[in-house]
Amino acid sequence: MKYEISKGTLAVLPNEKNTSLVYEDTERYVVDQTPFEIMEASCLYFGSSYKGRKEGAKNVLGAEYKVPIIVDDTDNLIVFPTTSPLSADCVWISLKHLKSYEKVDANNTKVIFNNGKEIIVPSSYRSIENQISRASRLDFVMRSRKKGL
Repeated sequence: MKYEISKGTLAVLPNEKNTSLVYEDTERYVVDQTPFEIMEASCLYFGSSYKGRKEGAKNVLGAEYKVPIIVDDTDNLIVFPTTSPLSADCVWISLKHLKSYEKVDANNTKVIFNNGKEIIVPSSYRSIENQISRASRLDFVMRSRKKGL
């Protein structure tokens, strides 16, 4: 099964043997692609390369690493990585479905989605907080630009 990130995607997590675990509103899938491969395919599906989306986000934010990605600019579908995107541990989380997050321990954070689903990601609370801040800033800037502000 091939997969493109959509409005219903909550998160894409690495799974065993170059597969991913994808959480959607009401479903959970195992996909025969790595999270990074899903990101690349999703960006292409919506008309740009991952590299182009990354460069655009870097330009808007002035950030160099772990930048959030606008997968689909029509709906401001923004996802952010929990680590370096090429890392085997990288989880991609959709900003619009995020409700809250809680510290589990020094290296893990619970992410809670609007529909009540929860996942534990191998990333510190502070790192998740920073990534949410970046993704929110990207969302704000892009919405403002679309409105001509």
